Amino acid sequence: MSEAAWTRAEFESRLREHGRAYHIHHPFNVMLNSGKATREQIRGWVANRFYYQINIPLKDAAILANCEERAVRRHWVQRILDHDGCGDDPGGIESWLRLAAAVGLPGAEVESLALLLPGVRFAVDAYVNFARRAPWPEAVCASLTELFAPEIHRQRLAGWPQHYPWIDAAGLSYFQARIGRAQRDVEFALAVTLERFDTRAAQERALEVLKFKLDILWQMNDAMALAYGVTQ
Repeated sequence: MSEAAWTRAEFESRLREHGRAYHIHHPFNVMLNSGKATREQIRGWVANRFYYQINIPLKDAAILANCEERAVRRHWVQRILDHDGCGDDPGGIESWLRLAAAVGLPGAEVESLALLLPGVRFAVDAYVNFARRAPWPEAVCASLTELFAPEIHRQRLAGWPQHYPWIDAAGLSYFQARIGRAQRDVEFALAVTLERFDTRAAQERALEVLKFKLDILWQMNDAMALAYGVTQ
């Protein structure tokens, strides 16, 4: 006999407990946000995270392509517009290039991916391929790492201007914008996950999917720590 499904409240609590494995706790990120990073380490992080930024719309397009529900697509498409830009909004990718300029990286060098580490490429590609092949509710569930994202952005906004005065503060606008947008996005993704994963087996699968995405983000930091070191 199969075990009973968790209540929605218990299921959500178990999802949120996975925040312990969020990359906010990775030594490389702790170094960045505590003011111990060198210019090379910060520039390496910005250059490599750019690959993640430009693949977010591809991941979201894959979810749209796999989703047969118009109501979900109408909501999810905003994520692509947020990153690629729409109308007067240049989008998150352009904001990331402004961050690159603020830390002293030429945009052409970042966009060329010349500084991209193989480990980061592998991790990001694995995430996009998952979104292409998985049932769309699982790909939506994987995005729930956004439950933990606002805090990491707040740390950067609070600490980086003090720790790294050489960085043009205008380049930090990406983090400010993502606080509100991440909260909006995660409310919808969480509602979908709580509704669609309604058996114990499905709920346990959701936790596995969320762990997979957390591992992706952790592996990106592992690759950068290996390449650039971690300043104690």
